[in-house]
Amino acid sequence: MKDYYKDFFPIGVAVNARTLNGKEAHLLLHEFNSITPENAMKMEVIHPQRNVYNWALADSIVAFAQKNRLRVRGHTLLWHEQVPDWFFLDNQGKAVTKDTLLKRLKDHITTVVGRYKGKVYAWDVLNEAIDDSPQRFLRLSKWLDIADEEIFAKAFVYAHEADPDALLFYNDYNSERPEKRERIYRLLKKLVDAGIPIHGVGLQGHWSIFEPSTADLEQAIERYASLGLQLHFTELDISVYPWEKERRTKRADEIDTLTTVLEQRQIDQYGRIFSIFRKYRQYITNVTFWNLSDRYSWLDRYPVYGRKNYPLLFDRELERKKAYYKVVDFKN
Repeated sequence: MKDYYKDFFPIGVAVNARTLNGKEAHLLLHEFNSITPENAMKMEVIHPQRNVYNWALADSIVAFAQKNRLRVRGHTLLWHEQVPDWFFLDNQGKAVTKDTLLKRLKDHITTVVGRYKGKVYAWDVLNEAIDDSPQRFLRLSKWLDIADEEIFAKAFVYAHEADPDALLFYNDYNSERPEKRERIYRLLKKLVDAGIPIHGVGLQGHWSIFEPSTADLEQAIERYASLGLQLHFTELDISVYPWEKERRTKRADEIDTLTTVLEQRQIDQYGRIFSIFRKYRQYITNVTFWNLSDRYSWLDRYPVYGRKNYPLLFDRELERKKAYYKVVDFKN
């Protein structure tokens, strides 16, 4: 795929330890030229205790990329999930002050970004800060409670100081839905107008065979690009089920087989989306899939644990699916 799109944009994939070995590594190197650590650089993994960093997995991913001349997108520096409690607590177990939290965040970002300076070319600095509810602008979080909105701008400043050459992104999901799009745009414009070092917006692309519409996706691309930002599609997968946010158990009557009808809808959806990507190539500088193949996807566990999903372009045998050939058919 990377060769088909060599004149458009890099094609990436989210990786974990299993992706770097055997047949999966072979497929990765054959098809992709960019990688994103799925979890290895998130706070709870890489910095679980105040004075403890776990570098092993992140180092191995970056070393794999260096050896094989792959680009690396770092993910993620500031997020409301997968962050250890120690960030927010003092020695007595009480909430830290704003100054203390900002210092801890600066130390974290300076250490992590500094370690991979020159090896990680782009970072998802701020992840999912916009609330899901239209009634709220920003998502409620301990970061916001203690340090207010200033902490978002500071995260970009800290990352830029640690590696002035790295591209810095805001990353979010449902970013093409008109109502949430406008709240994301509002945050981005505030950062841009304030002169904060932000270079792009990551549209996650956790979509389905039912959405997004052509109009919503094209309008989102144009809206964000109007700010002069690069666009990365950072976590692309196309679920065969409708969108759900809340976790639930699998229903007894749910069938999780990839039927021919679902397969065709996914083929059509992938083809349409990549046709739009090619149309807006002047703004899009990376497209990354969230996981390698249907053998493993986070969507097998979320929102319905144990319900098999088939969201990617390679099947459980690591073979190209029909949707793959639609994606690389530039005549459509």
